[in-house]
Amino acid sequence: MTHPLLGAAGVAALAATVMACNGATASSIGPTAPTTTVATTTTTTTPTTPAPTAPTPPTTSGVQAMYAQFTNTVTVTISGATVTLRTTDLPDHKSPYWGSTSASYEAPHAGMQVNPHLIATQNLTFTLPSSPSAASATSDTPLGPIGISVNGVVLFNQYAAMRQPLTSEIVSFDKYNGHPSPNNQYHYHFEPVSITASSRSRLIGVLLDGFPVYGPIDSDGSMPTGLDSCNGHTSATPEFASGIYHYHTTTSVPYISGCFRGTAGTVR
Repeated sequence: MTHPLLGAAGVAALAATVMACNGATASSIGPTAPTTTVATTTTTTTPTTPAPTAPTPPTTSGVQAMYAQFTNTVTVTISGATVTLRTTDLPDHKSPYWGSTSASYEAPHAGMQVNPHLIATQNLTFTLPSSPSAASATSDTPLGPIGISVNGVVLFNQYAAMRQPLTSEIVSFDKYNGHPSPNNQYHYHFEPVSITASSRSRLIGVLLDGFPVYGPIDSDGSMPTGLDSCNGHTSATPEFASGIYHYHTTTSVPYISGCFRGTAGTVR
């Protein structure tokens, strides 16, 4: 089996340039759409980038519904204006990066080039706003963790080290779109398909600014339209029936988010 975001031709083209997240060589080849398809009932036009509008503050019930989606590997504490998330960053699925002696090990898929790092326990604490709001201006996402997924694995942005394009790293992703960094921190740069296997419109996680991240499909089964430069828009979601600003994963840059729409919290 080839990687779900690369065809056989993509694997062959990238195989000679695989490097870890601490250094990558730019390439003109990017990921293609996942092999899983979703029926849609609307015609998608090229999205425009509208002028940002202030998102509606989320309701308390919506915030509680969002964080209820996180597994018990993530400790969630909501206190006033702050949410604290603690994770060990260990994926709940198999991977070659567990190492051959682990019960969670599986052999690399066809065409995968395993990087030299392994999954290892991290102790990370995210501190986010419980009621995110739009900042006066968007801000760039940093290298390293930009958010956390519902299974506790951290989310990275669209760059390798030194803000180089990711393309040469794609062949090192396991079949769930994850791999570890040089400090053995497992992470996703793309749609975490182990999470979206149940629904490609479901909640994936939350970014440092407190706004949620969803899969590549809207909850009504249509493709999202009007995504801004941060890869987000405002609409209703299963957790926020009255609507909230949120990000969507895509199969082109920036994949998860190109910037923070709100004010970013911290991770340590």
